[in-house]
Amino acid sequence: MPVGLSVTVLGTSGSYAGPGDACSGYLLRHGGTAVWLDAGPGTLANLQRHVELSEVDAVVLTHVHADHWTDVNGFYVACKWYERREGVPVYSPAEVRDLAARFHPELGPTLDWQVVTAADVVEVGEITLGFARTDHGPETLAVRADAGGRSLVYTADTGSAWALTELGSGIDLALCEATLDAGRPATGAKHLTARQAGRLAKEAGAARLLLTHLPPGLDPEESRAEAAAAFPGPVEVAATNAKYEV
Repeated sequence: MPVGLSVTVLGTSGSYAGPGDACSGYLLRHGGTAVWLDAGPGTLANLQRHVELSEVDAVVLTHVHADHWTDVNGFYVACKWYERREGVPVYSPAEVRDLAARFHPELGPTLDWQVVTAADVVEVGEITLGFARTDHGPETLAVRADAGGRSLVYTADTGSAWALTELGSGIDLALCEATLDAGRPATGAKHLTARQAGRLAKEAGAARLLLTHLPPGLDPEESRAEAAAAFPGPVEVAATNAKYEV
């Protein structure tokens, strides 16, 4: 059983899933607590490689874009009809809840869906979760997870007009999106290049940087090198089904 705070990557693809990969999704664990953070397409299958569905203590969904939440629909079906679970906490912006309710008008009693906004703090077992709104199109919440004296910050999707420092200092691991190709700038896109991710992590004084949300076709090593040019600490590119100790 896990002891220290860790994150297991369930999918890394940005915007749509690449061959053999899934979209955004992460499993946070500390002690006996398990939190599913973002539920992009394909992540439910990978989640079950690492934890039983009956062991998921809560789900956190950062925003309404489909590559970050739609596998919660399958989770709902599994919990309602197969696991027979009730009251599973789900935390998200209101827009995600409202859209999910169009698919499943009776989310309860299976899911205890709770709307969170910037500056909210919730406790899930041994993990404390804090939220801040990012520089993205729909309401999007970055997430800070603290447990056992360690801290992880996940940017979700964001443009460069947001700072990791909005979720405080003492960040042991920055899990940052790196969607944009620096060689092919996308005008007006509310996302980060790998270099921008590195700069945000440096400004926040993060100890380590883990890049994610790379679109299919973007060279991971080039992204890693680009981020490393801006960030003085260790830089890695997230690998699906890999576990990282925070």
